[in-house]
Amino acid sequence: MKSRLNCYFDPKLADQLTAFALRQGVHRSQLVEAAVTSFLSPDALDRREAAFVRRLDRLSRQMERIERDLTIAIEVQALFVRFWLSASPPIPAAQQDAAKAQGASRYQGFIETLGRRLQRGDSLVREISREISPEHHSRAGTSTGSGDKTDEDVASADADMAGKEGVHAGL
Repeated sequence: MKSRLNCYFDPKLADQLTAFALRQGVHRSQLVEAAVTSFLSPDALDRREAAFVRRLDRLSRQMERIERDLTIAIEVQALFVRFWLSASPPIPAAQQDAAKAQGASRYQGFIETLGRRLQRGDSLVREISREISPEHHSRAGTSTGSGDKTDEDVASADADMAGKEGVHAGL
């Protein structure tokens, strides 16, 4: 024998319950009983907890990747600045205007190269990863297809666009 319970619902929720019961062809009390049973079931709690754990794990992995990528970006920038400061001689005052013009031209080439890399989906992190363990990437089938340029061809073309005339063009 079932116990009778009286419960009160918000009018919108009651309308939704009625509409769903009509679509399913069951009584509202059956739907409420199934919902309460599911809510009180220990399995339901375990499923919800497992779903939260999966989401948290995914978010943790994403944060670890972001942290790794940020660390790489900071180190790359620091190494470049250190190298640039140690390898670049002071420019004589008579050559300042020419150096500024050449710098503007190189910067424009850099921006164009960056734009192309971003459009292609290139990533310094993936590039470094391929250089560190090329055998892993060749086994994983990371080739982009026949007729495509190799990473070396693309890097060479990017260096050409950035300006061959300076000592830093290959960086």
